[in-house]
Amino acid sequence: MSLVRRALAHQRIATTNAALALLRAQNAPVVLAILEQRFTGEQRQIPAPELFEQITEDLEELRSEGFDLPRTAQDYIADWRRAGILIRRPSTEAREETFELSPGALAALQFIDALHTPRRTVTESRLATIQSMIAQLVAETDPDITSRLANLEAEKARIEDQMQRLSAGDFDVLDPERATERVDEILNLVTEVPSDFARVRQEIEGLNHDLREKLIDSDDSRSEVLEDIFRGVDILADSDAGRSFYGFYQLLLDPERGLEFEDAVRTITERDFAAQLTPAQLRALRRMLPLLQDRSTEVHQILTSFSRSLRRFVQTQRLAEERRLNRELRAALKEAMQISDIIRPTDEYDVALQMSRLDQIASVSALRLNNPGDYRVAEITETNHTGVVSLAEIQHLARTMDIDMHELESNVNTVIGDHGTASIAEVLEHFPATQGIASVVGLIVLGQEHGTWYRGNTETVCWDDRNAHIDLFIFDERIVQ
Repeated sequence: MSLVRRALAHQRIATTNAALALLRAQNAPVVLAILEQRFTGEQRQIPAPELFEQITEDLEELRSEGFDLPRTAQDYIADWRRAGILIRRPSTEAREETFELSPGALAALQFIDALHTPRRTVTESRLATIQSMIAQLVAETDPDITSRLANLEAEKARIEDQMQRLSAGDFDVLDPERATERVDEILNLVTEVPSDFARVRQEIEGLNHDLREKLIDSDDSRSEVLEDIFRGVDILADSDAGRSFYGFYQLLLDPERGLEFEDAVRTITERDFAAQLTPAQLRALRRMLPLLQDRSTEVHQILTSFSRSLRRFVQTQRLAEERRLNRELRAALKEAMQISDIIRPTDEYDVALQMSRLDQIASVSALRLNNPGDYRVAEITETNHTGVVSLAEIQHLARTMDIDMHELESNVNTVIGDHGTASIAEVLEHFPATQGIASVVGLIVLGQEHGTWYRGNTETVCWDDRNAHIDLFIFDERIVQ
């Protein structure tokens, strides 16, 4: 590509890419900090009213520290949406709209995170990953049966040699530093998956729009796309984006591979070197498979919804109606172009256009006179004399009406300080439920907010000579009170 073409390509990206729009914004540090605060972890979609409230609080906090932010949260969010930083979508579960980060915004946040925590220039694990992928590509694209058999024989000999060395007790265990490095490399790869999902969704949405536009613009009732849809071919799933996603999705939801994945992660977290991992890294490892499954399931549901919607669009009268409207609009534009050289838009016309309007309904019978007597209080006001209430009675009343979350957070932090981690049953074992089942409910709420949820696993909790089975939540780090 020539220098000029490359410069023009960069110019196009600079004016259309949301990542560069975010990084070049006048208040980019503030925007990046807010988006990191609100759209991190598993918080991916936020209802519009909730986001307005959250960013209003963020702006107030930043203004108190000297940042010049004169506009409202709604104004800033509208600017971010127009710049392609945020995407507004209708919610499938409620009437309100939701906001989420665009692929460009995710790329910008990843770039900033890499600047804050730069990776090592060269790591052994990254080189091993590259070598493994190259070797696999060479083997799977080799058309020569003889060479492929020779490679398998060599691999077999290498494995047998390793087995003999293991039987003789001759083996090496990866040192903790290199093992920690490989965990970090795995987590770095996982952080790129959400932006990949966002790009796949954006590509599918664009393909869905292009297919509908192609169907409407085509006057041929036997067009190729139309025939494929009537034959039952899933156009979206058969696209490049659909095929690549379905390959990932089927591999991820394979039950056998899922169990192998979970067993491998559990084994890693039980190794000695895992003591050098941070609580955030341990939590990311445990949540890796559920997070990937949730994100991929969402994209799969969107792909399925688009496919069904496209099929309904073709099989009902909507396509015929859209084509008719498209023909009429084209005919009107054609006639307007033909007379544009004769009649100017600024010419005056001796024509009165009757605009449709709804007259305000006014009726004497619909009017109601204001009667001040409606607001008159007929009953005599009684005077209630206040009594004396002791502090102990007030404390008892407060404890019976509300859960003492401060006490529960202190109990969780104490158990973590003594044992490193804590489950709800372990907390109740060391600190009995002073409020009965209310204490158990409060611990479950803390587990959902600050702990790690192990889906499918349960534990038994006891209080006041009672017991129950609840989901397993593990607290990995202290709760900031």
